[in-house]
Amino acid sequence: MKPLPEPFKVKVVEPIYQTTEQERKEIIEQAGYNVFKIPAEKVYIDLLTDSGTSAMSDRQWSGLVVGDEAYAGSRSFYHLKEVVQEITGLEYVIPTHQGRMAEFLLFSNLVKEGDIVPNNTHFDTTRANVEYQKAVAVDVVIKEAKDPALEYPFKGNIDINKLKSLIEHYGPERIPLVMITITNNSGGGQPVSMHNIRETKELLSKYGIPLFFDACRFAENAYFIKMRESEYKNRTIPEIVREMFSYVDGCTMSAKKDGLVNIGGFIALRDKELYQKITTMMILMEGFPTYGGLAGRDMEAIALGLKEVLNEAYLEYRINHVKYLGNLLIEADIPIIKPTGGHAVYIDAKSFLPHIPQEQLPAQTLTVELYLKGGIRAVEIGTLMFPPTKDENGNLKYTDMELVRLAIPRRVYSYAHLEYVADTVATIWKYAEKLKGYKIIYQPRFLRHFTAILEPL
Repeated sequence: MKPLPEPFKVKVVEPIYQTTEQERKEIIEQAGYNVFKIPAEKVYIDLLTDSGTSAMSDRQWSGLVVGDEAYAGSRSFYHLKEVVQEITGLEYVIPTHQGRMAEFLLFSNLVKEGDIVPNNTHFDTTRANVEYQKAVAVDVVIKEAKDPALEYPFKGNIDINKLKSLIEHYGPERIPLVMITITNNSGGGQPVSMHNIRETKELLSKYGIPLFFDACRFAENAYFIKMRESEYKNRTIPEIVREMFSYVDGCTMSAKKDGLVNIGGFIALRDKELYQKITTMMILMEGFPTYGGLAGRDMEAIALGLKEVLNEAYLEYRINHVKYLGNLLIEADIPIIKPTGGHAVYIDAKSFLPHIPQEQLPAQTLTVELYLKGGIRAVEIGTLMFPPTKDENGNLKYTDMELVRLAIPRRVYSYAHLEYVADTVATIWKYAEKLKGYKIIYQPRFLRHFTAILEPL
């Protein structure tokens, strides 16, 4: 695969420095073998997340200067509101400081103890925010999503039959909303088809259950629809996005992804009454409804980023940039989720380290080794992030997949950086059978992967 030229020029650069392997051994030990605790300056290639790590454009940087910092009725808020309304067709816009606050505010007003909240696959903060309300987060993604090697165009799709059975089993009164994460982060950054979104909406309409997007990567999802659903090949990205949002009652969004910014998010809704409930709580928890925990300059940058991300030349480069790394790993026989997702490449750690059982954290083992060998910071999406649960017989049930996510920040790393990452993974692959697992010696109640302390077995 020949690399696509970047649809931008570089104006500012930031130097990065490599540490020695001995230095990294000391650093990771001091960090409790948890890569979240490594100082960023000690990381050479940082693929921990694509959230808040994008390079902003010259227009966005200029937006920081002209941002209006008025406490109430900021001009930048109205600019953001106008852009979100234009893109999504959703009338009521509530800015938040990031996506997890949007989730907290939404679920605090819709979800109560004992409720069931289906999603194609909940990501970490989404699941935690559901469980914080003492509700149950249930994943209803299609079975194809759980086979990493299977080539399937829309592995983020909702399993309609499974969702229908869930509604009939618990009753619609216990299901306050259904969410679709676009693209499906925990499942490999895989897209959701327009047909599936439409079909999900049709099912929920029969029961009066609202549908929401976790819309972090809505533009990447739209590009996949254009590329993989024949009826949309001649539609523009804004047209596809507008149709996607026409089927939902609202969304949460971390603008730190497809908003191309370093901080910020929002909730967008159709329901005025729900909007009023959320903004009442928001004033207490987050800030006034026209700034929501953000400076005016941040809202200005988000408004500009949401327009830039719809540029098809950018999206073509973005998806192919990620695919380039995926193809390099496939050529080296590294087991990854296929096809390559929109924002990251996901290594199948179960296949990479088949000798390490799930209770010994195989995906975290590979994550640590990537840092030790190459100074690369990735993130585990497996048993550390999603602790085992107990089935009806009291047996531990582990997550279906053990993944290492190599999340690619937008407009940040070159193709040469990705080649370095692929070479490092290929080197580890040669001695993978010698690696040993880890055990947890400290963990918090929620979101344990952020602050857990581990030690090698």
